Amino acid sequence: MKNAGQQNLWITCKSVGPETCERIMDTISDRLRIPWLRGARKVNISILPPLFLLPVFLRVASWHFLLGVVVLTSLPVLALWYYYLTHRRKEQTLFFLSLGLFSLGYMYYVFLQEVVPKGRVGPTRLALLTCGLFLILLALYRAKGNPGYLRNPASNDRSPSGSQTECLIRKGPDKTKGFPGADLSGGLNNRTPKDEAKGSCRTAAGSPTKVKEDWCARCQLVRPARAWHCRICGVCVKRMDHHCVWINSCVGESNHQAFILALLIFLLTSMYGITLTLDTICRDRSVFTALFYCPGVYANYSSALCFTCVWYSVIITAGMAYIFLIQLINISYNVTEREVQQALRQKTGRRLLCGLVVDTGQYSRGFLRNWHQFSTLGTHPFHHPAEDIV
Repeated sequence: MKNAGQQNLWITCKSVGPETCERIMDTISDRLRIPWLRGARKVNISILPPLFLLPVFLRVASWHFLLGVVVLTSLPVLALWYYYLTHRRKEQTLFFLSLGLFSLGYMYYVFLQEVVPKGRVGPTRLALLTCGLFLILLALYRAKGNPGYLRNPASNDRSPSGSQTECLIRKGPDKTKGFPGADLSGGLNNRTPKDEAKGSCRTAAGSPTKVKEDWCARCQLVRPARAWHCRICGVCVKRMDHHCVWINSCVGESNHQAFILALLIFLLTSMYGITLTLDTICRDRSVFTALFYCPGVYANYSSALCFTCVWYSVIITAGMAYIFLIQLINISYNVTEREVQQALRQKTGRRLLCGLVVDTGQYSRGFLRNWHQFSTLGTHPFHHPAEDIV
């Protein structure tokens, strides 16, 4: 009867509630499996859209200049819409990780198929670009590792790895199985005075100085300074910076350096690939001029596809360059992105350079000392003064 009622909704073209859509997507995701050695394995449905849509969109965009403008404008808008949709629902998604990895692979494939045969890229340049691609993947692998999960001292379970935390993202009453006290309803950006009033801070038992420490009611543990609970991963992370959708994991004390390194290598490799491509399809022009004025680029399909992929790479690179710039500024002032958002909400931070810099003044010890502390993250515990402990 329930299925018949749902079919009637489709036939009569009545609106379907969000819960119905979620059940439909959960059913499709549960039944979508691939054969494997030890039985069929489930496939996360959020991985699939980039694999099919990205090549189609880029090839359609290469048919005409106006189509390219429409497609390359709509792609970032759709990605931002999906980001806010999943971020509002506090769900993990592999969409952006799949999009990033497949974009790297597809851009490299187009480069080999369309740019290299034109004879302008020598073996040395190709080897350098290939080396950059492998370094990106290696740095991403390191950044995808444990960001510094905090484990309940009363539990004998190990801290969850990246793949284990993905298993925590399940709806319903069993969504916190496998990690005692973890609750996805926790907040990445919800540290408000209201939470403090509920007793999220407790006095450390047996402490002679009675220093107030931060208590996580969801993970049932006392958090050190600058640690926070990620309600997307469902665990507490030491010196948590933010939850990055591009690696589908948190950026914390143990993987922040690898995250910065991955961004740096990606920017250098991407700009190098863009330069080689434009030098091949728009000869005798500077890179900046060729981006906006390249006569005859749509005369044949090969050069049009390369030009479209260049602009797609420029859009992605510009977004990553902005993230990289913000990270460098935050490190220079020894502030995490989580602390920046909290300071902006509570209006306790000092905004500089048109809002690019938010200085909380709590942990900053000067430019050189801030970078020295960042360079030693994860190697040894960094002791803060008693007034720094929240």
